[in-house]
Amino acid sequence: MTPVIFDRPLLARRRARALADRRPGADFLLTLAADDLADRLAAVDRRFSRALVVGDPTGTLAAKIGAGRVDDVLRADLLGPGIDGGGAVVIDDEALPFSNGAFDLVISSLALQFANDLPGALIEARRVLRPDGLFLGVLAGGDTLTELRQAFLMAESQRSGGVSPRVAPMAEVRDLGGLLQRAGFALPVTDQDRLTLRYANAFALMDDLKAMGATSVLTDRQRGLTGPVLLAEVAAAYQEMFADPDGRVRASLSLVSLSGWAPHDSQPKPLKPGSATMRLADALKAPRPTDVG
Repeated sequence: MTPVIFDRPLLARRRARALADRRPGADFLLTLAADDLADRLAAVDRRFSRALVVGDPTGTLAAKIGAGRVDDVLRADLLGPGIDGGGAVVIDDEALPFSNGAFDLVISSLALQFANDLPGALIEARRVLRPDGLFLGVLAGGDTLTELRQAFLMAESQRSGGVSPRVAPMAEVRDLGGLLQRAGFALPVTDQDRLTLRYANAFALMDDLKAMGATSVLTDRQRGLTGPVLLAEVAAAYQEMFADPDGRVRASLSLVSLSGWAPHDSQPKPLKPGSATMRLADALKAPRPTDVG
């Protein structure tokens, strides 16, 4: 049985509240992910007939990819009809309510990091793609918010000798390529962009996370409000370990990009073992072209 790591109904409520009380600039991560995904799609020389976009509550991504690249875009999210622009459906991306091969493009934006069953979510994305359909995804991974995790660890261990879960576990880019293959994708590609955000202090970072609806939804989290004394100790630890000379603190963000294709006979395939026409030793002995210039 798949462990329940995230309280996804709570996640939906917090994100809906953040969207309703939207603070200017609080959706910068959504915009960053939308720009990245739109750029990656623009590099594909193809027009798509029907796309499923998961995790686009502001409609920014759908607007970017729908301009001349996709005939029909369906937005779907845990938030459902309440998200900006309407016209979306409520879904669970671990059990997509669509038939096999319903889309020729599936895009997931900053949603997969909250999947209790990440391999299952990727398998679902593959299932609803028709042959030679494309999957693109962006999720937070790697060392995202490692500084905040360490600051909580130091403050809580000094106060009580133990710690409670505060920051969600993040998938590593080296593992995600294997998960794409396991899900049945052909030509899988993963890469990672590391960004460093800077804040006046740890309180400003935590305020930003709240404004994005990205505070902890771990099922093992400590219930109730975190006391002001502990938060002050966390901020002090953060300042001590991760402040720059100007006093501002750093926050790491790793955005992992995924892509893969639903298998099709037209796609390149690796050569069968033993089918090479030249031995590696002979190839290494071959004369090299002379450099010019």
